[in-house]
Amino acid sequence: MPEMQALAKTVVWWGFGLGLIFGFFANKTNFCTMGAVSDAVNMGDMGRMRAWLLAIAVAILGTNLLAYTGKINLANTIYTGQSLPWLAHLVGGLIFGIGMTLASGCGNKTLVRVGGGNLKAVVVFIYMAYAANVTLRGILAVPRIDLLQSPTVTVNLPTHQTLPHLLHGSLGMDLATAQLVIALLIAAILLAYVLLNKSFWENKDNFIAGIVLGSVVVAGWYVTGKIGWAENPETLTEMAMGTNSKLAESMSFIAPSGYTLELWSLWTDTGTVVTWGIAAVFGVGVGSFLYAVATKAFRWEHFVSAQDMFRHIIGGTLMGFGGVTAMGCTIGQGVTGFSTLSIGSIITFVGIVAGAAATMKFEYWRMLREA
Repeated sequence: MPEMQALAKTVVWWGFGLGLIFGFFANKTNFCTMGAVSDAVNMGDMGRMRAWLLAIAVAILGTNLLAYTGKINLANTIYTGQSLPWLAHLVGGLIFGIGMTLASGCGNKTLVRVGGGNLKAVVVFIYMAYAANVTLRGILAVPRIDLLQSPTVTVNLPTHQTLPHLLHGSLGMDLATAQLVIALLIAAILLAYVLLNKSFWENKDNFIAGIVLGSVVVAGWYVTGKIGWAENPETLTEMAMGTNSKLAESMSFIAPSGYTLELWSLWTDTGTVVTWGIAAVFGVGVGSFLYAVATKAFRWEHFVSAQDMFRHIIGGTLMGFGGVTAMGCTIGQGVTGFSTLSIGSIITFVGIVAGAAATMKFEYWRMLREA
């Protein structure tokens, strides 16, 4: 057991370190998935959206190369099971997209803003984390499980829900070859869309964000799926040490925010420990703080009105519920989950973008009506 505890501690420290890198560069490059949708919808500017897509492409390439070479097994993740609760992914994604628009940023951006001194983000984080907790195991788990994840709206697939698993037979390829070919094809399409656009290169920060943040997701898979993957001497089953799910994980911020709040609440309970996800949450905040201090960009920001506060509280709550229901956020599903080529992750990604875009359109219509 001491060896397992030491391995879990190693994974946790890696989570903190990679989270720190993520937070530092997310702040430096102004990476924001909500901002990406907003720029595209309101201004027709696809710069930050291309940065997000670049991160996805890098994550797909790196993650599937790790799987192809046998370093990790993508079947050992929360994203790739045979059960596909499509309605939970779609509705959860839509609700998360609405929530992140009202809260002025997704889960990752909330942590980055906390590190930069934004007190509004502190309030959003608390409500987001609490809503995530009660959606995981509290009162909001009831509609999640009984309605959105019920057997009547869940498709039970004959194999894992990744594109390679579902398509390799019809393509006449073995699974490993199909995994590599499909990953290369999807990544190539995304990279062509991103890198062949001249306007994308006008802001080098978008390129840096996509490369660095996508690479952090790949590194996370390697840490939890390779370094931290070991046999539990008590159960004699293989598992990921140091993660909440006991499966391989990478960057994700909604459920881990809930676990963080739970850890603070039950600090003296020996059953609650720092995990990979919790460490990553802390790392993002600290990384953002270090960048803000180093560049003298740290600023205290607060609500301008009660209405502004109410809007952010509602947004944080919707993000907590939607993120847990969809099994991830714009990073947890939109990059990490997407990198596994999971059908559920793709549905969630579409739902988040659609929910955010629709909310922005509605807000713009309301603003014109009131003018």
